[in-house]
Amino acid sequence: MSIRDDEANRFTARASRYARVGVNLGGVAARMVGTRLVGQQTSLQSDRDNRNAAALSQALGGLKGPLMKVAQLMATIPDLLPPHYAEELQKLQSNAPPMGAAFVRRRMRAELGEQWQNRFAEFELNPSAAASLGQVHRARSLEGKILACKLQYPDMASAVEADLAQLQVLFALHRRMDPAIETQDMAREIAERIREELDYQREAKHAALYAHILNDHSDVRVPKVEASLSTARLLTMHWLEGEKLLAFKSAPEEQRNLIARALFKAWWYPFSQFGIIHGDPHLGNYTIFTQNQEPQGLNLLDYGCVRIFPPSFVGAVVDLYHGLRRNDEARIIHAYETWGFKNLNRDIIEILNIWARFIYGPLLDDRIRTIADGIAPAAYGRREAFQVHQALKQKGPVRIPREFVFMDRAAIGLGGVFLHLNTRLNFYQLFNQAMGDDFSVDQIARRQRAALDHVIL
Repeated sequence: MSIRDDEANRFTARASRYARVGVNLGGVAARMVGTRLVGQQTSLQSDRDNRNAAALSQALGGLKGPLMKVAQLMATIPDLLPPHYAEELQKLQSNAPPMGAAFVRRRMRAELGEQWQNRFAEFELNPSAAASLGQVHRARSLEGKILACKLQYPDMASAVEADLAQLQVLFALHRRMDPAIETQDMAREIAERIREELDYQREAKHAALYAHILNDHSDVRVPKVEASLSTARLLTMHWLEGEKLLAFKSAPEEQRNLIARALFKAWWYPFSQFGIIHGDPHLGNYTIFTQNQEPQGLNLLDYGCVRIFPPSFVGAVVDLYHGLRRNDEARIIHAYETWGFKNLNRDIIEILNIWARFIYGPLLDDRIRTIADGIAPAAYGRREAFQVHQALKQKGPVRIPREFVFMDRAAIGLGGVFLHLNTRLNFYQLFNQAMGDDFSVDQIARRQRAALDHVIL
């Protein structure tokens, strides 16, 4: 095939994807408009929308690619989508339909050459997991190591650009229908992070970065990368044996609390000490390693969505914490301004504080409690999201700083995992332990530089 023919095929594939994505997003838009206009729904309307939302989830899952990942993200943004759409889209990560054996052979030849099978003692063509940008295959190295081979779907770069262009349509529609939140910076942040997720060599360095940061913490395991079997679109790491997190949903409280403490550490310690977060805390990114069928700790599996923050951003997280705890308005305002919120006034600050007190609530409360503290999991955060949304309609709009997007998403996602586990912990003590007695922005800057020098990004 000539280069011209190949380019034509790629153009045809992109054009086809634009058409399919456009139809699906058109359906989202129409249903969003209908839901907003109708307001309180009848049971018949609700049943119809539930069916439509399920059909949309299936269609997006079939498309693969970044649009599915964006849909998952949108599902975590309070009140951005009607609840039944959000619930369906949240299912996409673990239910993505896999590609077949012929596809896998072609993709592996493209990454490791015609004799790729000779580089493994065993390679399972059926994937063990399938997600938005790629799927994972279990293999065995020539030295006998069990491996996890994460293989990217073909032409994902083109798919990213097609999907992100169409996503702008949905964000523009949301801005026109509901201007309480300005989403321009959110859209740019999402686009940048998703483009980064295409680069598996970058993800390999992030995995090495986390291995360095968490080296002394035996209850959190990070897989080792096999560089000789990895490329920009194939990431091969040592397989970490473990059980799904939800397998422990009914385990004794002591076991659930052990898992939750490891999860808290895996997220908060890198952030508080190095200014680095794992920005995709959903259930599929964790397994639990055990001994004699009892949990010992957490396997942290995926490093595609890692965000490195300026140390000042972390300092503002702590400033807001202390500001809320002490009712120090000046420190609260300083935190919001450091994060990048513009044109603040007293009304906007009070509205932002509604959400901040919800997110920080467990960390401010020096006692053993669940994350929701008596609120039904299905209602967790909805009252606060509704209050914020209604208030911003009257007093807004507010422009969400781009760096805030994945911080907020990760905090919500982490809370969701704690809800699943129904753990009872003193989150105040865990937070202060993670921050340490010597917390300072200068300390974070020094640690971050040292860690990045250890693993050159």
